[in-house]
Amino acid sequence: MNWWRFFPFLVWWPEVNRDSLRADLVAGLTGAIVVLPQGVAFATIAGMPPEYGLYAAIIPAAVAALFGSSRLMVCGPTTPASIVLFSTLAVMAEPGSAAYVRLALTLTLMVGLIQLAMGLAKLGYLVNFISHSVVVGFTAGAAFLIVVSQLKNFLGLYLPSGLHSYEILYYVYRNITYVNMPAMFIGTATVVTGVLAKRFYPKLPYMIVALLVGTLLAVPVNHLGTAHVALLGVVPAALPPLSLPDFSFSTWKLLAPAALAVTLFGLTEAISIARSLAARRDQVVDGNQEFLGQGLSNIAGAFFSGYVSTGSFNRSGVNFEAGARTPLAPIIAAIGLVLFLFLVGSLLAYMPKSAMAAILFLVAYGIIDRHEIHIILKSSPADSWVLASTFLATVLLKLDFAILLGVLLSLFIYLNKASRPEVYVRVPDPRLPKRRFSSDPSLPQCPQLKLVRIDGALFFGAANYVAERLQEMFKADPNQKHLLILARPISFLDVAGAELLVREKRVRKAIGGDIYLHQLQEPAREILSKGGYLEQIGESNIFATKGEAISSIFARLDRSICRQCQRRIFNECKGLPGPDPNPES
Repeated sequence: MNWWRFFPFLVWWPEVNRDSLRADLVAGLTGAIVVLPQGVAFATIAGMPPEYGLYAAIIPAAVAALFGSSRLMVCGPTTPASIVLFSTLAVMAEPGSAAYVRLALTLTLMVGLIQLAMGLAKLGYLVNFISHSVVVGFTAGAAFLIVVSQLKNFLGLYLPSGLHSYEILYYVYRNITYVNMPAMFIGTATVVTGVLAKRFYPKLPYMIVALLVGTLLAVPVNHLGTAHVALLGVVPAALPPLSLPDFSFSTWKLLAPAALAVTLFGLTEAISIARSLAARRDQVVDGNQEFLGQGLSNIAGAFFSGYVSTGSFNRSGVNFEAGARTPLAPIIAAIGLVLFLFLVGSLLAYMPKSAMAAILFLVAYGIIDRHEIHIILKSSPADSWVLASTFLATVLLKLDFAILLGVLLSLFIYLNKASRPEVYVRVPDPRLPKRRFSSDPSLPQCPQLKLVRIDGALFFGAANYVAERLQEMFKADPNQKHLLILARPISFLDVAGAELLVREKRVRKAIGGDIYLHQLQEPAREILSKGGYLEQIGESNIFATKGEAISSIFARLDRSICRQCQRRIFNECKGLPGPDPNPES
């Protein structure tokens, strides 16, 4: 039994040592500080009582860390999940009411069960359709959204709720004269402190240092100046209480469509974050295991007063930038959050919002993979379009649609490439050892036999393209009635591909030629055999080695044409009368 699948922490726990524990402790405590104001804000967005945002960042975050596959991602309440939750439930109950909270807990349980079922069914391969370019573009777009969403706190401005990113930017531009200068000064000082601390004192937890500086600066400003900066305010201190979702059939039927939508959105967001961070550390994310972790996290949250939890870009970015090594960091963050609530929660009320916004600015800058963006833009125009489209969609549209758009673009590019496999003409090259095949167009070809290699899958999407390429080759030299297909690169073959081979066989047989296959892969042979196509092509036309294929086909060629040919393409040609133009080969 694969115990690691059900208890993945057994894999990374032995790797915990003094150095990793120190790094995880710093990252965890930093994350605990950051989540305090965010949890309250997210709960407000979701229409939940403020303390529920903190509850969602304790038990669910720890469970996701223990049972997920990502070593860097931190789970909990997020802005997108909160918005989706509010838009789904606000039409069913009064936000903040007991009925609303019960629906939120029930929806969270349903989401967790669906995610768990998908993990057990090993549907994690679905995340493979999220290409690297989509992840990089989505990450950059999310970083932009983090900055835009924090402009109001950084500048001390009031912004109406429900604005899109471009509307926020326009609103800030129109109201730039109302900027709270002390708030902007504290935010700027926090950013500068964080940058300098990271640059010159890399061993220090630069985010905590920057927050302390920002908080200390706010004290004289609020007590001596005429202009004041907004503070976080009182944070409620309480352990996550036990809760009970609604198990009635009518409620589950009512929430079923929303649960499926939230499930897909939450998993996509979590896997995108996990993969983007894993790539930065050369790690691999197991989609199936992450599905299990997310499912167990939400199931636990439903019974410990936490609403829908998923991967958080903000806190995952903080965790990464703070130097976390193992999933122990989110667990430490959950424990630290509880301790902070009871020990220093009242002191955190004096932290300026502009300083917290500045920290998130640093986080946003840190999660942008500038190196990968440069490589993608430089190396692949198709991936560049995917990256740019995903970024713009993330900034301008809904996050779930942005990821979906990126995935669809990636699939379109992949299918376009897969449907146009390379079809090479191959000939023996006398300059290479053992006269290996080459695609050099200057080399002479046999006047009767065409050698072709097909690189890729011969499936319904590619069959017509390959047929057209073979037809073009035949029209260019109609005397090459025999066709040898070097089939080893054919990774997959379906009925449409099999029909193409049989059709090519009939056409060439009618004019005195034939079709042959060299090094046919076993899966392709199985398809041909089960469908009766192998019998039509002929077992005698299937060859395992190049020498066997050339020798057998050579015996079927028209000798009158061979005697007139001076090219001597194959070794077998040397036995024919006439001069040999390549005596040394």
